[in-house]
Amino acid sequence: MRRWNGWGDDSIHYAINADALSFLQARIGQGLPQADAALDHVCQQVPESRLPVHPLVDTDALGRVRHTLGQSLPDWLKMRFGKISHFPDGVAYPESAGDVRSLLDYATLHNIALIPYGGGTSVVGHLAVTGSEQPVLSVDMSRMSQLLNLDKEAQLATFGAGVFGPDLEAQLRAHGYTLGHFPQSFEYSTLGGWVVTRSSGQQSLRYGRIEQLLAGARVETPAGRLDIQTFPASAAGLDLREMLLGSEGRMGIVTEVTVRITALPACEEFHAVFFPDWDAAQTAVRSIAQGKLGLSMLRLSNATETLTSLTLAGHNKLIGLLESYLRLRGCDEGKCVLLIGASGEKSQVRHAVKSALKMTGQHQGVHIGKTMGEKWKQGRFRNVYLRNSAWQQGYAIDTVETACDWPKVKTMMLSMEQAGQNAMATENEQVHAYTHLSHLYGQGASVYSTFVYRLTGDYEHDYARWRRLKSAVSAAIVANGGTISHQHGVGSDHAPYLEAEKGSLGISGMRHLFKHFDPQGIMNPGKLLPVEDVKQ
Repeated sequence: MRRWNGWGDDSIHYAINADALSFLQARIGQGLPQADAALDHVCQQVPESRLPVHPLVDTDALGRVRHTLGQSLPDWLKMRFGKISHFPDGVAYPESAGDVRSLLDYATLHNIALIPYGGGTSVVGHLAVTGSEQPVLSVDMSRMSQLLNLDKEAQLATFGAGVFGPDLEAQLRAHGYTLGHFPQSFEYSTLGGWVVTRSSGQQSLRYGRIEQLLAGARVETPAGRLDIQTFPASAAGLDLREMLLGSEGRMGIVTEVTVRITALPACEEFHAVFFPDWDAAQTAVRSIAQGKLGLSMLRLSNATETLTSLTLAGHNKLIGLLESYLRLRGCDEGKCVLLIGASGEKSQVRHAVKSALKMTGQHQGVHIGKTMGEKWKQGRFRNVYLRNSAWQQGYAIDTVETACDWPKVKTMMLSMEQAGQNAMATENEQVHAYTHLSHLYGQGASVYSTFVYRLTGDYEHDYARWRRLKSAVSAAIVANGGTISHQHGVGSDHAPYLEAEKGSLGISGMRHLFKHFDPQGIMNPGKLLPVEDVKQ
């Protein structure tokens, strides 16, 4: 069963090994584990529902608790400390577009706010219930998950928008296809959620981000149904897909999505290459990305993340032998690891990998084979469980990500890490900060930073710590010319920084677009744009 106050399946435990825990303690101090609030206790805090009766609406307290929040650190703080101040008044589980239409008409009639709910994996506050007097209904799309149509000739597949990543891939695999979209939240996030947050999968270098994969969609909006047809390309005015992508539930509820699929790859390989320092590594990956070699993935970790990953891996003897070998090859304390992925026909994979390794060799790269890359692939959806394990030891883990052009990448990385560390300096607290580039483009790269620091055991204090860190790092992103989100969306946490990127005229345009489809402002209020902006 899904954890109600943490990540993933409650039967899966990914423990931090003793050496890694000692490493963390030496860097930032001993954690202070705290007891979590009990689910029964939180359910007792749920107030009486304000919703009129509707056959699709469930007002059970447990269901409302489980649909209250996502997976951001402030969401965790509220759940773990039992400090949830606002709950949805009910949860609906539509099974058809007709059901969704019924819920929209019901919400319009009674002025009810609707929050579309996919997998509940948002880390930027998409699901948080605002404190308005308006009743709130969470609309869980998980029962709309079937493969509705498969066009093998056009390589298009249409699904219910509530399909989870593993179910989507299983249904396609049965026919010999894949979508190839693998965000870290893959196991628990949905196709509709990927579309409305502009998700990016780990192998986007081959398959593309969700905007390249989206061919068409059906959206039920308060103003009516919007059908976005599929074309290989079109010059007929504005692209309606672009209005939907990144709209974060503000236009309506996505009920069907048609995606561009690919035949299952005959071969897939993941290799690891070490570089002596960041400058050599960044130059190499930029050259590879701009060379368009046909790879599926490039993922570059800076020195601190590389050290952290090797420590977390355990297997001290094997890691010791690896580090001795790398030292002989010129990769010592500042070493950075690059994971290279390739998918396709065997000959394509071999050519792509060979070309990439040739380029890494020109920049002092040391190829160590496939073992490390294959281990990463096996655990790529499990690493996020470390958030649970760290919390149990008294530590918080949060991430902030952006994307910028190549000339800004190194400065951005250093500024984000420094901003996070400075945010705790007033309390004389240390922050363990590290970064990787998870998505590489000819123009630039994503910059994804992780911050680990100690919890105090006091909700208000820990929330204030998170707020300081988040604000400082977000300000650093804006100051250094990055987008406020490369792959997580805006939600409520990033909304204050959006105007710096879009400008006042751009914000106004978004406001008018949402009002056109949602005249009463009932769709996911407070997300992406503040409520007061939308209702002006």
